[in-house]
Amino acid sequence: MSRTRTAVAGLDPGTDRELRRMAVLYRRGLLRALPGPNAGGTAGPRPGRPGRRHTSPVTIPVRAAGESDADAVAMLAQSAYRGEASRQGWTTEADLLDGQRADASMVCELVADPDSLVLVVDDVAQPGRLLACCHLERRGEAAYLGLFAVRPDAQGQGVGTAMLAAAEAQARRWGAVRLELTVLNHRPELVAWYSRCGFTLTGDTVPFPYGDERYGVPRRDDLVLEGMTKVLDCA
Repeated sequence: MSRTRTAVAGLDPGTDRELRRMAVLYRRGLLRALPGPNAGGTAGPRPGRPGRRHTSPVTIPVRAAGESDADAVAMLAQSAYRGEASRQGWTTEADLLDGQRADASMVCELVADPDSLVLVVDDVAQPGRLLACCHLERRGEAAYLGLFAVRPDAQGQGVGTAMLAAAEAQARRWGAVRLELTVLNHRPELVAWYSRCGFTLTGDTVPFPYGDERYGVPRRDDLVLEGMTKVLDCA
């Protein structure tokens, strides 16, 4: 029985198709690299196995965020994780935390840090709005991934996979050999998604910053952040 996929509401059809195409290629291991912080970059396909048809280069609209994007990034993270509106998507933390996920001043600090980079994907159909974002920080031989968010109405369409692939490519350009992140406990579905993307739990935990409402207001007293890591193979 065939299943019909529908485009994301409000997402430009061309962008929607391109992101889906890029996600499929990435899952199949056909992309050698993804464009970095400059929009409009292209990535060539990896050599396929004998008999496998090569695909043409793809474009993904990823760029580096500036201070002028701080409000939009904060709003995107809020919509993906906190409040009733976040329940439209599967990444919601509304049952675990109230309050904010991040604010514009926090995003500005990340943008200004010379060892950090905030990547965003614009919604070309709605100027000023973002589809996805993430934060990368250099940590020696590793790169740390945080503030990873996809707008709820764009989830389940391959946008997250595309954003993660772009983050991995940037980490490789920095010379990182692994990508690290932390996930709230009580989020087995998120751990499962990252596991499918090649991450493994390290067994390390980081205390949740109770008392610092910049990161939210906990609804339970047993929250911790679990570490995950992925080895980055050579592009």
